[in-house]
Amino acid sequence: MQQFHFLHQLRRCARYHFPAEGRKLHALIIKIGLYNCSLTLCNNLVDMYGKCGLLDDAFQLFDEMPQRDLASWASVFTAHNEANQPQKTLSFFPNMLLDGLWPDHFVFASVVKACANSGALRVGKQVHCQFLKSVFSVDDVVKSSLVDMYAKCGLPDKAKSVFDSILVKNLICSSAMISGYARCGRKNEAFALLGELEEKNLQCWTALISGFVQNGNLIDAVDVFLEVRREGVDMRDPFILSSIVGACASLAALQFGKQIHRLVLGLGYDCSLFVSNALVDMYAKCSDIVEAKRIFDSMLTRDVVSWTSIIVGMAQHGQAIEALSLYDDMILAGLKPNEVTFVGLIYACSHVGLVNKGKSLFKSMIEDYKLSPSLQHYTCLLDLFSRSGHLEDAENLLNTMPFQPDEAVWAALLSACKQHGNTEMGVRVANRLLILGPKDPSTCILLSNTYAGAALWDNVSKLRKQLANLEVRKEPGYSSIDLGKETTTFYAGEALYPMKDAIFSLLKEFDSEMRKRGYIPDTTFVLHDMEQQEKERQLFWHSERLAVAYGILRTVPGSVIRVVKNLRICGDCHTVIKFISSITNRKIVIRDANRFHHFNEGTCSCNDFW
Repeated sequence: MQQFHFLHQLRRCARYHFPAEGRKLHALIIKIGLYNCSLTLCNNLVDMYGKCGLLDDAFQLFDEMPQRDLASWASVFTAHNEANQPQKTLSFFPNMLLDGLWPDHFVFASVVKACANSGALRVGKQVHCQFLKSVFSVDDVVKSSLVDMYAKCGLPDKAKSVFDSILVKNLICSSAMISGYARCGRKNEAFALLGELEEKNLQCWTALISGFVQNGNLIDAVDVFLEVRREGVDMRDPFILSSIVGACASLAALQFGKQIHRLVLGLGYDCSLFVSNALVDMYAKCSDIVEAKRIFDSMLTRDVVSWTSIIVGMAQHGQAIEALSLYDDMILAGLKPNEVTFVGLIYACSHVGLVNKGKSLFKSMIEDYKLSPSLQHYTCLLDLFSRSGHLEDAENLLNTMPFQPDEAVWAALLSACKQHGNTEMGVRVANRLLILGPKDPSTCILLSNTYAGAALWDNVSKLRKQLANLEVRKEPGYSSIDLGKETTTFYAGEALYPMKDAIFSLLKEFDSEMRKRGYIPDTTFVLHDMEQQEKERQLFWHSERLAVAYGILRTVPGSVIRVVKNLRICGDCHTVIKFISSITNRKIVIRDANRFHHFNEGTCSCNDFW
C-alpha cells in the first residue's frame, strides 16, 4: 500500500514537473528503507528526475541501480528524449543489448522516437528491421512512432506504407500520419485524412497544427486553430497552445500572441513548463523582451529551454550584460547549457566587445561541456572579432574553421573591414567573395562600394557585368506592422498602400527636419546606375520607412512602434529611423533578417553594426 502511494506521487511529480517534491519523496523512500527493495520505485524515480529536467540525478540513480530491467532502460531513454538529447539515447541503446536485454515495445518506441528527433534514418531503418523480427512486431504504438520517424525524415510515402500496415487504426497513428503529411507540406492529404476520421479529438487537431508550424505553413496553422476554437474542442492538453504560440513567434504576430496568452491564463496552463517556454520565446521574437523576462521570472520551474530562450532573447535585443548575468544564474541553478545557449552568449559578447569573454565561452563549450561548435557558433565568434576590430583574428578564423565559409560569413567580415577602415583586407575579402559568386544584392552593394572606395574602377565595372550575368534576383523588400486587429504590409516602391498621402507628407516633414540636423542621404546603398536625385527617391520609399510613418500616424503618442522586415535594414534607413526616434520621441523596434534594432532618442541598440 505504501509503495503504491509513492508510485502515484512520483508519477504526479513527473507529469507536472515538480522536482522539489520529487526530491523529498526520494529522501523519504530511502529513509523508510524502500529504496533497495523495489525496482519499480527506482525506475519511477529515474523517470521523474528525467521528466523534471534533472538529467544528472536521473543518470546517477540509473548508474547506481544494482539491477536494471527494460523499464529502467526505457526510463533513461525517455529522459534523454525529453531533454532533447536523442543522440545519447542511440548511443546508450547498444549498452542495453550488451546487458543481455532485448527491446520490448516501450524501448522500441523510445529508440524510434530518438531516431525521428535526430534524423537518424539509417539507424531507424535498422531498428525497424529488429522490430519486425521481434514478438512485438504488431504493436501499433511502435508503428505510430515509425510513421512519425519516416515523416520527420522526409519520407511520407514510407510513413504511409507503415500506416497502412496497422490493422486497427486509432487516433494515435492517424494523428502521426496527419502530422507527417502536414510537416512535409502535403496539406491536401493531411486535410483528407483528417476528414476521413469518424471521430476527431484534440490530438488530431494538434498534430495538424504542429505539422503546419514545423513546415512553415503558419497561416494555415492559425486558421486551423481558429476552427478548433469555433468548434468548441476541449483544450485538455496544453501542447496545442505551445504550438500556436510558436506560430505567433514566427509570424511576429504580437497582438494575436497576447490573445493566446490570455487564453492560456484562462485555461490555467500558465504553470505548464513548455507553454511558458513558448511564451518567453514568442514575446522575445515579437520584440517585447520586457514581457518575456516577466514571464521567465514568474516561472516556478525552469529547464535548459527556459534559460536558453531568455538568454538568446536578451542577446538578440542587444541586452548583453543581462544575457551574461542570466547565464551565471543558470549555472548556479545547476543546469547545463546546450549548443543554442552558447550561440546566444557569444552573440551577446559581440554587442559589448567582450572578446576575451567570448573566446572563453567558446573554449568552455568545447572543453567543459563537450559540445561541438557549429557554423553558427563560428559565425557568432566572427561577429565578435569583427565588431571589436580584431579583423586579423576574424580572417584567421574563417581560414581555419572546419566549415566552408558561405557568402554571408565573408560579407560580414567585409562589412567589418568597411566599418574599421581596413581597405587592404577589405579588397582581399572582396576578391574571395567575387570568386564565390555573390547571390545577395546587399553583398553586391558592399562589394561595389569596397572596390569604389579603393579606386579599383575596373573591378567595379567587372562586378556590374558579373552581376548582370548572374541575373541576381532580389527578394522584394517588405515591412509589416501589427496594430492588433490588422497587420499592414508595405513593399519598397509600392504605389498603392493605406494613407499614402498622409505618409508621404509625414516623411517629407521628417526629411526636412533631418536635413536641418545634418542628415545626408547615403546613396551608396542603391546599386542601380541612376542620377543622385533618383537614388534619393528610391531610398525615400523603402518599406521600413513607410511602415514606421504609418505606425506613427495610427498609434497613440508614446506607444512603442514595432515593425518586422524580411530583409536586412539598409544603412540609410537605419540612420533615418534613428533621426525619427529623436524627432518624435518614440521608441521604435525593428526586427530585420539579422537582429532586433531598438531605436530610442537617436541611438540604436546594435551600436550601428549589423
